[in-house]
Amino acid sequence: MSWADPVPGTFLDSAIGISYSRGDAECQATVMLETRPSHANRLGALHGGFLAAFADHALFAGLAAMGRPEQAAAVTVDLTMQYCGSGKVGPHLRAEVELLRETGRMMFLRLTLHQDEELIAASTATVRKAPVAT
Repeated sequence: MSWADPVPGTFLDSAIGISYSRGDAECQATVMLETRPSHANRLGALHGGFLAAFADHALFAGLAAMGRPEQAAAVTVDLTMQYCGSGKVGPHLRAEVELLRETGRMMFLRLTLHQDEELIAASTATVRKAPVAT
């Protein structure tokens, strides 16, 4: 499935672009993104701020691929990043997203970012679920 910010011109629409995701299991998904020159820092590697923004984006694209599209209206409470390597412009960026635990109001997730088979970054996040429409 393709995933993009539904409002044209927003930060995620212009900075991230369209990603592609698939559900791999009930609580696991893969999200892919083509990298482009606008994702680079001045050294030509993928910018850490871009990687954090993509990680946040991938959480919600992953939840949608897991069959939870209503959580597009959820909000990130916290997000931590561990930068493990240097990403390159050109190769696809792959996020492996996992929903670790869910409570009545919160979801706890982790993800890893890879290019080819190299680990670029890892992240954990807490998301406050969107209210259920009644």
